[in-house]
Amino acid sequence: MLTRLAALLVALIVMVPAPASAQPVHAGHLQAELVRQTQWAAPGSTVYLAVVQDIDPDWHTYWINPGDVGQATHFDWRPAPGIEVGTPIWPVPSRILTVAGQDRFSSYAYEGRVITPVAVTVPAFVRPGTSIPIRLTATFFVCSDTLCIPETAELAVELPIRDGRPGLDPRWGGQIDRALATAPQSSSIEGFVSTAGGVVSFAFIGDELEGLEADEAYFLPDRPGVIDQAAVQRIERGRRGLILSAPAAQSLVPLTGPVAGILVTRIGAWQVALQPGPPPEGSYGLGSAPPAPLNGDLGGSTPDIGLIQAMVWAFLGGLILNIMPCVFPVLSMKAASLAASAADPARARADGLAFLMGVMVTFLGLAGLLLILRAGGEAIGWGFQLQSPVVVAGLGLIMLGAGLNLSGVFHAGTSAQALATETGARLDSPHGPLGPQVRSALTGVLAVAVAAPCTAPFMAAALGFAATQATLTALTIFAALGLGFALPYVLISASPALLRALPKPGPWLGRTKAILALPMYGAALWLAWVFWRQAGAQPTLILAGSVLAFMAALWLFGRRQIARAENWRQPPGRAAILVLILAAAAGLAWAATAPRTPPETGSHLASKPWSADRLAALRGEGRPVLVNFTADWCLSCKTNEATALSSRRVARALERAEAVYLVADWTRRDAAIAVELARHGRSGVPLYLVYPADGGEPEVLPQLLTEGRVVASLENAARR
Repeated sequence: MLTRLAALLVALIVMVPAPASAQPVHAGHLQAELVRQTQWAAPGSTVYLAVVQDIDPDWHTYWINPGDVGQATHFDWRPAPGIEVGTPIWPVPSRILTVAGQDRFSSYAYEGRVITPVAVTVPAFVRPGTSIPIRLTATFFVCSDTLCIPETAELAVELPIRDGRPGLDPRWGGQIDRALATAPQSSSIEGFVSTAGGVVSFAFIGDELEGLEADEAYFLPDRPGVIDQAAVQRIERGRRGLILSAPAAQSLVPLTGPVAGILVTRIGAWQVALQPGPPPEGSYGLGSAPPAPLNGDLGGSTPDIGLIQAMVWAFLGGLILNIMPCVFPVLSMKAASLAASAADPARARADGLAFLMGVMVTFLGLAGLLLILRAGGEAIGWGFQLQSPVVVAGLGLIMLGAGLNLSGVFHAGTSAQALATETGARLDSPHGPLGPQVRSALTGVLAVAVAAPCTAPFMAAALGFAATQATLTALTIFAALGLGFALPYVLISASPALLRALPKPGPWLGRTKAILALPMYGAALWLAWVFWRQAGAQPTLILAGSVLAFMAALWLFGRRQIARAENWRQPPGRAAILVLILAAAAGLAWAATAPRTPPETGSHLASKPWSADRLAALRGEGRPVLVNFTADWCLSCKTNEATALSSRRVARALERAEAVYLVADWTRRDAAIAVELARHGRSGVPLYLVYPADGGEPEVLPQLLTEGRVVASLENAARR
């Protein structure tokens, strides 16, 4: 059995297709690739492509202003006729300081992975069903500490043309979204540049800068020869802006025209064009601030997590998932299985390995299905299985059946002879129709199906990273998650000392199982509530009829088991059980296809439904916004809403901040919510965002909320 499960595990990894994309080009000390944000483009639309650089360790390439040394990266585009290619959107570079004797040189450069999006406009006359080739020659100046080498890569990508809204590319869509979100933004900031006494001053003023702390702010001119780029930029703070000043470049001629570049701060980066003129009122007068370092990242930017870190976080998230509310119902099944096998270490080890295999196969199966659906253009995320009312109803029936089994209504995997023993201790005979290892594997399957939609701490970033990677990398991260989830059970089952601490099976086991059935009934009721929230009253009433037929079939099956063991008169036979099972299945199918009338979404706080347009309108009004990405099948979401998001203190904080509470309900599939989660590097719920009044980037709250943290974040958002 374990061999077959292992073969299935390997097959899942092999069979998941990797999405088609252009092949990367190895240019020497970097690998370059031209990729798409979306899977296709509609006629007359604008989409984003991106040039991706994966630079070797200890090497770097350069920004459009390379600094004192180096050479800017250059793209020579060759699009098809009618295609318009925009200006590359470069991320904020790092600052590299090189000291050679008495001389210092500063460069603006990139290391590691660099994603440069470019807007591409498709003409309206292009026919759907065709494909447009886009090619470019990319020239890089790649340098180490001692050597610089020009390298060239010929890149190409096919842009399919189809009608309708395109889905995100499963590997690159989320990464390009994040590159666009973190790149320097356009703004209403006014800039003025002036020179005096060999010093160039850049003054900035605007609503975005009101109340800015300005620590480590920095201005990057888009061309060399304006300032001494190896010098510190001094900072003067103002009520509505700031002034950055640095020694003029030795070759500087009097500035008579505008200077363009990017202003980098801790709360964001903006594209600014500065006109000649003195510093305006409001850009000075509040004293100085600590300058940016001469070496390293600017504006406090941080790189994306890597594979090893994602695997560690996924593993830790899997461990923590064992104590999340979602998995509580299945803990009773684990506890009953451990108690039943405590007296037989060999069986306990086999059960532990079977449970591990069931968990791994299910995690990788769900991950593989998620990747396949995303490759097909579906905007879905982790926990997608519980967005289907049919799956929710089916899991509810399984939970109910497991509870009835633990209560002794029927016995899965138990021989008739075991029921006839005087003690009734052998409630888990290995000779039944379902052996203990099979039941352990199925327990692992059920645990993952119910618990996986929760995202424990550390899981969110790891799953968000996995959803943007190649197939094998993503499955590796999901495997680490499954290993962390199954490890506690495997360690207990493999430890003779821990097994000896468990009481030996006896009559108490039957009574304990009856108690452990209660969480299973609770889980069945919870899933019935989720079904009602998804489908409404009429389908839920139909489902209730299916539940009655299902319970009757299991009760009748159990009575026949007891009758055989005790030599009683047999109750109605298999035909009656089959009729009841078919009736339950028909009711389930009817409930799944009945007209759906979901009840109104309730909330502890006065809320409005989330939409991208509503959020943009509120931010345009300068209102703080609290956004709750939630789902009725996410128990940790419901726990947070019943505690941290339900108090009068939070309601008063919303009032004082004049903030708006938006709820993005992902109980049923919603492509817009899935895309928004991907923009923030997430693949599942919960996600809590607090947008400040000043239009800056949102604060991401922890997945386990406290009332005080929510109140503090709202107060901070209002102050900004």
